Amino acid sequence: MNVIPDRVFRFLNGYLPFNLLEGDTLRQIAENVVIQHLNPGDFIFQAGEDPKAFLYVVRDGAVEILQPEGNVLVEYCDEGDLFGLRPLIADEPYLLSARAAEESLLYAIPAVNIQHVIEANPKVGYYLAQHFAAGISNKYTKMYKGRLFLEKDLPVLYQNSLFEIQSVKQSKKPVSCTEDFTIQEAAKRMQSKRVGSIIVVDDKQHPVGIVTDRDLRNRVVTGELSRKEPIGKIMSSPVVTVEANSSVASVQIMMMKHRIHHLCITADGTPNSPVLGILSEHDLLVLQGNNPAILIREMQRSPNAEELRAIRAKAEQLLQRYLEREVAMDFIASVMTEINDALIVRVIEISLKELQEEGMQLPDVSWSWWGLGSEGRGEQLLRTDQDNALIFGDVAEEELENTRNIFLRLAEKVTAKLHQSGFAYCPGDMMASNPKWCLSLQEWKDQFSDWILTPTTQNILHCNIFFDYRSLYGDASLAEEIGNHIYSLIDQKGIFLSLLAKNALQNPPPLTFFRNFVIEKDGEHKDAFNIKARAMMPLTDAARVLILGHKVSGINNTFKRFEKLAELEPKYRELYEQAADAYEILIRYRALQGLKNGDTGKFLNPADLAKMQRLNLRNSFRPISDLQEIISIRFQVSFFN
Repeated sequence: MNVIPDRVFRFLNGYLPFNLLEGDTLRQIAENVVIQHLNPGDFIFQAGEDPKAFLYVVRDGAVEILQPEGNVLVEYCDEGDLFGLRPLIADEPYLLSARAAEESLLYAIPAVNIQHVIEANPKVGYYLAQHFAAGISNKYTKMYKGRLFLEKDLPVLYQNSLFEIQSVKQSKKPVSCTEDFTIQEAAKRMQSKRVGSIIVVDDKQHPVGIVTDRDLRNRVVTGELSRKEPIGKIMSSPVVTVEANSSVASVQIMMMKHRIHHLCITADGTPNSPVLGILSEHDLLVLQGNNPAILIREMQRSPNAEELRAIRAKAEQLLQRYLEREVAMDFIASVMTEINDALIVRVIEISLKELQEEGMQLPDVSWSWWGLGSEGRGEQLLRTDQDNALIFGDVAEEELENTRNIFLRLAEKVTAKLHQSGFAYCPGDMMASNPKWCLSLQEWKDQFSDWILTPTTQNILHCNIFFDYRSLYGDASLAEEIGNHIYSLIDQKGIFLSLLAKNALQNPPPLTFFRNFVIEKDGEHKDAFNIKARAMMPLTDAARVLILGHKVSGINNTFKRFEKLAELEPKYRELYEQAADAYEILIRYRALQGLKNGDTGKFLNPADLAKMQRLNLRNSFRPISDLQEIISIRFQVSFFN
């Protein structure tokens, strides 16, 4: 037996991704390993050099991964860590440098051997891609701004790229006219250009409306309007617009959301810039299988909660694909939010129909269904428990209880169907079916007034849940009115934000003095790490209180709150960007854990994590202490201890 290859084999077999390989495959790799000895300060490679024919594993010692500008430390690799994956990614110079931090022994593995392994073992490819994302393209460096891959690198690791995340490359050349055209003139232009739609533009070529074949059939051919009338009489306005680089999935989702069949592409994605093209539903290649637009369409047509449950399960398969391929988290969150919203809306529609069939008529009053918590923030990737509420317009006092009872009956149907769809009932009964959370506009104002003007511990906890609300169905202006009311109350009660800030500091950074995870000491989840309570909540609470301090409304999503804070406070831009990236890492890990175990993903066992995963998680904890220090000083929390 060759002693050295056997030692290499046994060492590699103790680390990912090599322990995913069959023994014979790993032995072939071990037999071709080149052993390299380095002294402190020796460079393995430097930024700008052509990629070598190897990737490297640290056998003993440590290696620093450095940015070329000022040799800034990006990553620190020790025993078992992989680095130098550039030969697998692209035949281009290294972007970073690798230098021995101490006397070290490396295993240099020929890249050609690993390339064959990737082709035969997709899980190894996914791992190496994730490693490249977390190491060489470090999330905390400014030069990468949280991007996992360079666009040109993606096809190398994933030959079967996801169609739905590709940008819209082409659209029909827009056919347009101005508002002084008659319907007949516009129709003739459509006929001559052989198109099914025409964009109505102003003198700057900005879109002001759109007319389709369907409009001509429904409004003119039926005799409702004369062909001599101005085109503005039948155009749809305002026009729904997108940017030229919008993804196929986002375009399809917009069509589903707005129930339209055409979108206008403009220079900056808004109606206030020139028209570049037009997209119809027919223009888009609809993928077979789990495509978000298809799932949303299926939900919109679903007759019952059981079918919605099956479709939502398909969405989790889609989520798994996105997570495995390291798709950007903001894209994943937006897609899953649209899917969840579509499911909730369909459940409400089915419930309203049932209510009508039972002979119950909704009162003639505006109302709105709210999503709270993670759903209110647009962060509910998995089917966790429900958090919702209902608000209805003010009615006469003698009609109040009867009005509430009808809405409670609706809420009971909705929450039951959401439960059937896979969303568990809230253990704390924070649901619209609870009379406490099915209130009139004035009652909600009174409730928020009580919470803010009398900020007890329990009231502060309620604010943490109910401040993250979003109107999902009905009259959204009710939510806006509540938002205005909240900020007027905060102005009255200056102490409130300080008490909210104090509550945000209750969860310390989730590492002990010895850099170990803070784990549960007893109970059902003994020795497990609560990623929600220990790591996500400190960031969520920090983002909430800081954004409230700036009186910014309409931004509920945690990483978007941090992005806005980075814009508002340039002094702390880097910290807020790191916090946003950290939260994306945490929400990704929780989703992966939940999909793996078939639960909410709240608890994970640190011992089950690979070294790189533990390092990623620890890196995501870094901003918490700095954020909490800012909050403590800004809101003078020490005065309330």
